[in-house]
Amino acid sequence: MYYELATMTLPFGTAGQAAQNVAAYASAPDAQGELLGCWFTDIGVLNQMIVLRGFADLGALQAERQRAQLSSKPASGEGPWGPFGCGDMFQSLEQHSYQGFPWMKPVRPSAESGISGPVYEIRTYGIKTGGVQPTIDLWEQYVPPREALSPCVVAMVALDGPLRFTNIWAYPTLDARSKARADAVAQGIWPPKGGPAHLTTAMVSTIALPTAVSPLK
Repeated sequence: MYYELATMTLPFGTAGQAAQNVAAYASAPDAQGELLGCWFTDIGVLNQMIVLRGFADLGALQAERQRAQLSSKPASGEGPWGPFGCGDMFQSLEQHSYQGFPWMKPVRPSAESGISGPVYEIRTYGIKTGGVQPTIDLWEQYVPPREALSPCVVAMVALDGPLRFTNIWAYPTLDARSKARADAVAQGIWPPKGGPAHLTTAMVSTIALPTAVSPLK
C-alpha cells in the first residue's frame, strides 16, 4: 500500500474551512486514492493540517501528485482551487510519498478498523544507510505485543527526500499515551531491541487531533 502524507501550514482561524476543502478535493471525480486522515496539530509545530491518503499502487499516487502540481486558479477567480482546494489559503505545503511496511494491513477508516484516537502521534525517524530492512523486520516482530497497549495505525518508508520512516499511533488521551509508552518500556517490548542502532538522531514527533472530515476519528 502506498501513502501520501501532506502538511499544510495555515493562517489562524482557517482550519475548519480548509478541512472541508480537503474533503471535497479528495472526493472529486478526477481524484485518485482515498482520504484516510485529516488532522490539525496540537503539540509540535502548530497551525498545520496533516493529510493522509492511501493508494493501491504507485501510479495512482503519482497521478494525484501531478494533479496537484498542475492545478491552477480558475479564470473567474472564484471558489476553492489548488492542492486540497487550499491554493488561496495555505502558507506552505509539503507532500511526501511513502510505502507501507509490507507486512502491515492497509490503513482503514475508524468505522472499518475500529482504530480511533482522538489523540494521534505522528513520529518520523531518520534511518541510517542499510537500516531499512532491519527496521521493517524488527517492527514486524515487536509491533504485535506493542499493539496490545495501543494500536499502530501505520508504519511506512519514505520514497522521496532523506531516508526515513513515519509511524502513526492512536490513543484515547495524552495520559493514555504516556502510560502505554511507559508500560511498553517496563515490559521490555518497546522500542524493538537493536532498533535504535539503525536510526539517526533526526526524529520528530507531533500530536494531532482529527478534524470533522477525518475518516480516522
